[in-house]
Amino acid sequence: MNWSFETDRPIYLQLKEQILRMIVSGVYPPGSKLPPVRDLAAEASVNPNTLQKALSELERDSLVYTQRTSGRYVTEDGNMIIKAKKELAVEQIELFIKKMAGIGYTVEETIALLEKTVKE
Repeated sequence: MNWSFETDRPIYLQLKEQILRMIVSGVYPPGSKLPPVRDLAAEASVNPNTLQKALSELERDSLVYTQRTSGRYVTEDGNMIIKAKKELAVEQIELFIKKMAGIGYTVEETIALLEKTVKE
């Protein structure tokens, strides 16, 4: 995974988002075991405590769970993953619409441009 971070937001939130993207995209399929915290932290070049906080957030959201002696796993609840994927998509759409409005496009013009671009 190519980890990248912005300076204007907490690292743990960015880690959470990137791991979430890996879950919804199937890099970590439902029921799969996540790599150990230290391994993921080393890969991302972050403090293990920071990564631990990101994973705790995902656990709070019921997207991962801990089995006491064997590590963390991705939820097996496909509906939770689908819901998270849809929420990510809606966030991206809203962001795109705001950016298009920033350059003078209405929602209708944006949709028309999207449709035209997809057809081409």
